[in-house]
Amino acid sequence: QVQLVESGGGLVQAGGSLRLSCTTSGRTGINYLMGMGWFRQASGAEREFVAGISRSGGSTSYADSVKGRFSISRDNPKNTVYLQMNTLKPEDTALYYCAADRSLRSGAPDRSGHFDYWGQGIQVTVSS
Repeated sequence: QVQLVESGGGLVQAGGSLRLSCTTSGRTGINYLMGMGWFRQASGAEREFVAGISRSGGSTSYADSVKGRFSISRDNPKNTVYLQMNTLKPEDTALYYCAADRSLRSGAPDRSGHFDYWGQGIQVTVSS
């Protein structure tokens, strides 16, 4: 079994930045084999894709709403994936989830059905 733990959320003013981290554990080296991604779910809304990154880190994908503001990256030796969020807006307020894709897909996973493991989520609140 694989566990995903998110960190780095919190409260920030509009225009500010946050960096989320997601660390995988449970099976040594498994992080190297999995595409990773971030999703978010605002209160009363459906969960939506935010960003994805391929196993190698060479391919990324973003939702249109975050392109140019958010950046996903990974550090495989540390079993960690990051989501750098800049120029945050109140509409970015949501519970953010890390997810892992075990399918050995070559490109960046970019939809909910691509992912097999999910973290518990971490709150990001952007005040106006």
